[in-house]
Amino acid sequence: MKFWFITGSQKMYGEETLRQVEADSREIVAGLKLPFPVEYRLTAKTNAEITAVVKEANYDDECAGIITFCHTFSPSKMWINGLSLLQKPWLHFHTQFLDSIPNEAIDMDYMNLHQSAHGDREHGFIGARMRQPRTVVAGHWKNPAVQQQIADWQRAAVGAAFSKSLKIVRFGDNMREVAVTEGDKVEAQIRMGWQVNTWAVGDLVKEMDAVTDADIERLVEEYATLYTFDSADLDAIRYQAREEIAIERILVREGAMAYSNTFEDLYGMRQLPGLASQHLMSKGYGFGAEGDWKTAGLTAIIKAMYPDGAASFMEDYTYDYAHELILGSHMLEVCPSIAAGRPRIEVHPLGIGHKEPPARLVFEGRAGAAKAVSVIDAGGRLRLIVQDVICEKPFQSMPNLPVARTMWRPAPSFLDGLKCWILAGGAHHTVLSYDLTDTVIRDFARIMKTELVCINEKTTPDALERDLMLGDIIYG
Repeated sequence: MKFWFITGSQKMYGEETLRQVEADSREIVAGLKLPFPVEYRLTAKTNAEITAVVKEANYDDECAGIITFCHTFSPSKMWINGLSLLQKPWLHFHTQFLDSIPNEAIDMDYMNLHQSAHGDREHGFIGARMRQPRTVVAGHWKNPAVQQQIADWQRAAVGAAFSKSLKIVRFGDNMREVAVTEGDKVEAQIRMGWQVNTWAVGDLVKEMDAVTDADIERLVEEYATLYTFDSADLDAIRYQAREEIAIERILVREGAMAYSNTFEDLYGMRQLPGLASQHLMSKGYGFGAEGDWKTAGLTAIIKAMYPDGAASFMEDYTYDYAHELILGSHMLEVCPSIAAGRPRIEVHPLGIGHKEPPARLVFEGRAGAAKAVSVIDAGGRLRLIVQDVICEKPFQSMPNLPVARTMWRPAPSFLDGLKCWILAGGAHHTVLSYDLTDTVIRDFARIMKTELVCINEKTTPDALERDLMLGDIIYG
């Protein structure tokens, strides 16, 4: 993915000034050190040029968004036709080529060339007047903090592009009688772009039967390079490899990057995928347990935003009121990207689902600041809920708990954090991310025109209730 840099100007300044505008713009672009490349596209001087470049951006699959900057004054009426067609994320970069006023050199020629102080105000007006969703970043382009804001927006824009083409495979339906994992798949496709469809578990079993022993051995060898084998039950480990290979083949064939399954629908399978799902998540696939396709999609998006980051499907399992900690875990499926050390492959009875003991990765999650993110169907719309958490090294060894786990403290405090999550309708399934920032998730929600609820150290239950009522009016 890449981003197009479009500089605003007009013809009245003459060719010499416009050549300097282009040279300065190219230097700005070259000086941006960002996670995704930026390409100087043009200095836009007319309505026709702006409309043409917006149309090109809309239909270029590699273009994840546009960055605009008005080096000189650029009359905003000539932007209306183009911006009205824009379907890609938009960042308005309010910067200036030089970071200070040159006392001796400043004259009217300098003033005519360096007009972003009011050129960008004209540009900002038309964005506000047209009520276009956009992110505004203000500051000098050489400032690392300013560049970080652009980097955050890039990740949100890449997540949005990924979301709009995301396919999610459901192996079976969601867990019976569960409410929060239900949802309107049509609304999800309209709002988020997700194509959510079902493949029979029998299709998966048929694919599993086609996996060869040689394929399995190659994957088991890969496991050995990444994980410590802490079980002599190699048959269970090989079976998980068989499941993983079959699941990934279906995902690749369908062009899907996320999937869900449920322990209530494993007809023809000997084990619930545990190690299989954990290793697939480590490769960037989204996953949701018990048929939770919404969390599967969200996991995939966050992993696309941070390809080398630490993010996992997660569940709030139980509380330690004395130490004010939440134990996060799941039956099996926690991604090893969040592990504090080298994960161990173990085999234990599951105690649910009435199948063979599955192989799984067991580890402790790393300590550090993170975010718990949930997406719910709020009735006719989706709601993103994000809570700041501090993950801590578990203070107990829990020798009889054979699953991956982590512990965290929710913001703003333990009890208010629990209360706020419940008030917002946050699900028991989340994505735990150590990389996601407030800026990224806010930019993502803005791009996707989706309600966002943030729970942080400044949140109070009373204020949150008021914000939720306002959200019902705005988004309902």
